[in-house]
Order: sequence, then structure tokens, then C-alpha cells
Amino acid sequence: MIDAYIGLGSNLDQPVQQILQALDELDCVPESWLVRASSLYASAPMGPQDQPDYVNAVAAIRTGLAPLDLLDALQEIEKCHGRIRDRRWGPRTLDLDLLLYGDQIIQDRRLTVPHPGLAQRAFVLKPLEEIAPRLRVPGLDDIAALSAARTDQQVRRIE
Repeated sequence: MIDAYIGLGSNLDQPVQQILQALDELDCVPESWLVRASSLYASAPMGPQDQPDYVNAVAAIRTGLAPLDLLDALQEIEKCHGRIRDRRWGPRTLDLDLLLYGDQIIQDRRLTVPHPGLAQRAFVLKPLEEIAPRLRVPGLDDIAALSAARTDQQVRRIE
């Protein structure tokens, strides 16, 4: 079994509900179960600004699935939420990113782990730090240091 971390984001069709439902669905992925989920966080869109703010979270799961099988399961959940990939960094009903897969570094045409944008995104780092404050990101640094370096981005915990 491997500990994996999944980033969740939504800014369409009741984003809070999209994230909460996706967390339930992560617990139903074969050979996997949800270990912990962060609070929900609000942030401005990373890409084009002509879209609503995002709701984000991070989930820790334990899985027996291989990385690409887990990626397929995540993409199936996105599809069930009506995810359409028509504009890079555009609005979406649900985005599920495989951030970390154990301490592995993966370079595949379909999957890069650690997620290539992880260290630059406060909306990933803050919730990840909340649920795994002593985590070390393979090839980078510990999560607290990475999070502390992102003072240029506003992320607000949703109460």
C-alpha cells in the first residue's frame, strides 16, 4: 500500500459540493481508502481571470493501485462530474491531480510526480501542509518550507 496525495479543485456548478462529493468518491476507488482530507480553501484562478474563484482541498489516500491505474480512476471521477478539457487552466467542475505517490519520482508521458506545479501553488501547499505538516516532497523540500515560500498568493480557508 502506498500513501498518495490528491489535489482537488472546482469553480463551477457548486464547487463546495463538487469537492465534498469527490472526497466521498475517493474513498470508493478500488484498493484505496481516504485517510484524511484538508479543510476547503478559496483562491483566485491561476490561469485566465475571466472565471470564478476556486475551491480547493487535498486528500491523503492509501492505495494498492499502480500510479497510472490511480490516475485513470481519478480521471473517471472527473468525467462523472462533467469535466471538460477545453481550455488550459480554464474553469472546471472538478480537477483531481495526483500530487504525490509515496516518495516516488515518476516521469511518464501521462504522469509526472511530484506534480510539476506543486511547489508554485499555495492553493495546493496550504491544504497539503494542513494534513501532512512534516511531509517531505521528493526532489524538493519539506512542505512547511515550500508553503512558507508562497507569500505571493492569497489562499483563504473556508469556514
